[in-house]
Amino acid sequence: MKSAGPQRRGDALQLSAAAGTRSNCLARGGISQRDSQKILKKTINSRIKATPPQLSVDTLQFLLFLFIQQLNRVSLRTSLIGEEWPSPRGRCPSSPDRDVKTSSHNKNWDDQAHLSFLQTHLGEMLQLLLTPDQLSASGQAQRDCQVSLEAVRSLDLLLEGALCPGKPPLPLHRLLSRGPLQTQAGYSPLGRSFPLHQLLSCLQRRLTLNPFGITACLRSGKKLAWAQQVEGSMKRARIARNTHAAPAGSKMVVMSQVFKQTLAKASDKLTGANVKIHRCSAAFIYLLSPLRSVTLDKCRDSTVVLGPVETSVHVHSCHNVRLVCVARRVTVGSSSRCTIHALTPTWPLLLPGNTDITLAPFHTFYPSLEDHMASVGLAVVPSVWDRPLLLGTEGVIQQSDGCCYRLLPPSQFHMMAVPFQMEGDTCEVPGGLPPPYQAAVVEKQKRIQSWQRTVMEARLSKEQKKLFQDLVEVRFHQWLLASGNRQELDSLAPPTPADPRAEEGDSAHTA
Repeated sequence: MKSAGPQRRGDALQLSAAAGTRSNCLARGGISQRDSQKILKKTINSRIKATPPQLSVDTLQFLLFLFIQQLNRVSLRTSLIGEEWPSPRGRCPSSPDRDVKTSSHNKNWDDQAHLSFLQTHLGEMLQLLLTPDQLSASGQAQRDCQVSLEAVRSLDLLLEGALCPGKPPLPLHRLLSRGPLQTQAGYSPLGRSFPLHQLLSCLQRRLTLNPFGITACLRSGKKLAWAQQVEGSMKRARIARNTHAAPAGSKMVVMSQVFKQTLAKASDKLTGANVKIHRCSAAFIYLLSPLRSVTLDKCRDSTVVLGPVETSVHVHSCHNVRLVCVARRVTVGSSSRCTIHALTPTWPLLLPGNTDITLAPFHTFYPSLEDHMASVGLAVVPSVWDRPLLLGTEGVIQQSDGCCYRLLPPSQFHMMAVPFQMEGDTCEVPGGLPPPYQAAVVEKQKRIQSWQRTVMEARLSKEQKKLFQDLVEVRFHQWLLASGNRQELDSLAPPTPADPRAEEGDSAHTA
């Protein structure tokens, strides 16, 4: 399946028009028609070679991707008896494993739900990989049908494994190319295929929970320690990681139910990790390392500042969250009153269910930011934070007066400072600010300078200066309380030295 067909046709038309103009100019310059055609042909060939290739998606993997969306299908029957729809039972689990159950109530986070879904539907998925001539008129697989090795490669999207414990995981098609498993799955070298039912039986016998999934991380992962904790505030929180044992691509950090805390970390233990931030409230979270992916789920009244994210940042079911990130892709769904300060080369994707989303330019930095960006392959251009793609239930929708998002007005824009000392060379926002926002910052600086000049020219006495300073401080503290910024400033108090809970080699802070 390939995209951008109409766009490519438009490019061809533009190229033909430009080529015709060039041919006329060459003829007027005294060059023969044959020579001009040769030059024209070379020009067209060079333009075609310079044109970037079209994007494409593997058809079978795309079918499997669409199929697994059924994982989130709500059953009317089970919702009536309280198994899926929110209920007192769902809100107050009695099991001692409360943290795991709370985190995995969302099926996207529930490894057991993933396993059950695959065990139930693996046969249907394999049938999607069959060629049309192996299906009956009713769409059912015929007897003795075969699944080609090329089709099995598409299952790499969902399945991987290891031949024995302790070995690094391999994609499914590579596992099935190894001797014992290849024989058990019934591989035919002549036809380069597997019998459907034998392959299904072989896979179902070996399906197990993901040892590097969220459930395993919460149950057996290492705690991600921080330098200081406010007694009581972290009692329900779970912060765990499997980065010490998981292979690249499967490293995970889970942060669940962080409440009224400021957490900051710049550590190799975060580098390349998939971060899951779940049900955090009134929290300030700084993860200043290059990350692989980040998901924010059901967070409220929080600020999250991220290091560069190699793949995507996904915000789901959040309210009043401020996100600051450099990421390859940003998606927001079912969220309200969220502000996204992003530097991204792809259009932000706004999914259904959003209200009052504010998009704004990336507005902060920390000393090692540009080095971290280079390590994940992200640059300052292009940056299309202000060109979101809106998706509705019937596909892409057009912007309208009742749109779910707005661009932050420059008059409301303020820079953000990362309040931690680190080593590095970055001393300004990478790529700078868009001109209207830069102009707004300059205007605010002029107002500050004007205010300072006014105070100096007032020639206040010593007693007047003290009285004036006291009045300003009183008004400032009133503003801190009214705006909610007092909590963030108070939580930045330096930690006590020689705290045994801090991990050696980490730059970590909590209050």
